Amino acid sequence: MYLLLLASLGGAFGAGARYLVNAGCLAAFGPAFPWATLGVNVFGSLAMGALAEVIANRYGGSPELRTLLMTGILGGFTTFSAFSLDVANLIGRDALGLAAAYTLASVVLSVLALYAGLALGRGYFA
Repeated sequence: MYLLLLASLGGAFGAGARYLVNAGCLAAFGPAFPWATLGVNVFGSLAMGALAEVIANRYGGSPELRTLLMTGILGGFTTFSAFSLDVANLIGRDALGLAAAYTLASVVLSVLALYAGLALGRGYFA
């Protein structure tokens, strides 16, 4: 239960940070290109990699710290960072085919699922 609370607390902070980035990018650059999403995905992936190395691998960080920072804050900021870590772990295990399949499946299936959700929403709530 404690880890769930830490993940939730971190998630609230990460979601708030993402909102601020979205608002700032919209004000600065307008809506023509999703700069905020690109930025949080790239920064979140950079932060996930750094935290995975420093906290998990180098210093053996506690499950509480990993849950708060990686699952909570970065998870609320961007789930793309978790995806990036999964791909890196597969590559690190020399499972290049699985990494490529996971990448392709994640992107294609997620976009298709979004369209399916839009269709369901239009059908049920139109």
